[in-house]
Amino acid sequence: MKLNYPVLGQQKNSTKIMEFLFRVGLFEATHRLWPRRLTVLAYHRIADPHAPGFDTFKPNVSATPAAFAAQMDFVRQHFNVVALDEVLGWLTGRQFLPPNPLLITFDDGYRDNLDHALPVLQRRNLPAVIFLATDYMGQSSPFYWDLIAYCFHHTPQEGADLPWLGRQYWSDQQSRAAVMANWLKLLKRVPEADKSRAVKELPRSLGVALPADAFAGLHLTWDQVRLLVAAGIDMGAHTQSHPILSRVSLTQARGEIEGSKRRIEAEIGRPVRAFAYPNGLPPDFSPALQNMLRQAGFEAAFTLIPGPAHWHEAQQTPLAIRRIFVHHKDTLPRFMAKVMGGPRMLGRPR
Repeated sequence: MKLNYPVLGQQKNSTKIMEFLFRVGLFEATHRLWPRRLTVLAYHRIADPHAPGFDTFKPNVSATPAAFAAQMDFVRQHFNVVALDEVLGWLTGRQFLPPNPLLITFDDGYRDNLDHALPVLQRRNLPAVIFLATDYMGQSSPFYWDLIAYCFHHTPQEGADLPWLGRQYWSDQQSRAAVMANWLKLLKRVPEADKSRAVKELPRSLGVALPADAFAGLHLTWDQVRLLVAAGIDMGAHTQSHPILSRVSLTQARGEIEGSKRRIEAEIGRPVRAFAYPNGLPPDFSPALQNMLRQAGFEAAFTLIPGPAHWHEAQQTPLAIRRIFVHHKDTLPRFMAKVMGGPRMLGRPR
């Protein structure tokens, strides 16, 4: 899960610029002239965030099923979509990659990856990899951002005292969403133990009673993971409980890394050789963590630093590979511009 999103005005301006440059052919020309790059797409959820009853974290939705299908049609026409094993073989010098290779990835392990993403991928014969946060597989306990979104969605109150923000008020959906977004940004910067305590107290602070089945079926079960593997989808590790690894001790980080790897391998009966960093920006991982991944047997690790990656860059830093973050507010032209390298060319974060 990634929590940094541009404010509405910035996003609209960025979208207009990207769409204009795409329409005048800048990115298409770059695409033809830059075949030796590794493009990795970072998805999270495939769902409709505006569907009735949707009460979990909307910014974690990467695309609706229809938008995802259109995006997959585009990448199939303009890229050589490769499997994780091909990328790992290339990184370790065992094989070559075709021009314009593209890897499709998903973070966290949501059930809608099976329900909505898999059928689209299967109809187009496209491979992908899902990075699992193992503590949540088969469980009805939510990721903290989904719990927060649920509480803000269902609160009967128009204000609350929030740790590190103080007393906050809202009068409509927009102002309530702004308060939630500000608090989520602050939570990323505090130690994991403090964050956990604050999130645990939130339902009481907002006057929300949590039904036992509030988050039932939100995540994949291990049987569903095995079904995805049988369908040709690879699995990678995304820690056990999804902490930002730079916010915990190295001992705890090692447990999160090695524990998630062991659990997935035990469940699917295959080695796990790829990892995705929670949050995935430069402050969120370090050389020490990369070395820890190497010692644990990982051959590649993926960030959310905007891509694509130059071939030599990916080969030199295989434990910090760039990805292109996909968001449900991306129009198809904006998606096309992003996947062809627009944000990196323009020096924009998204």
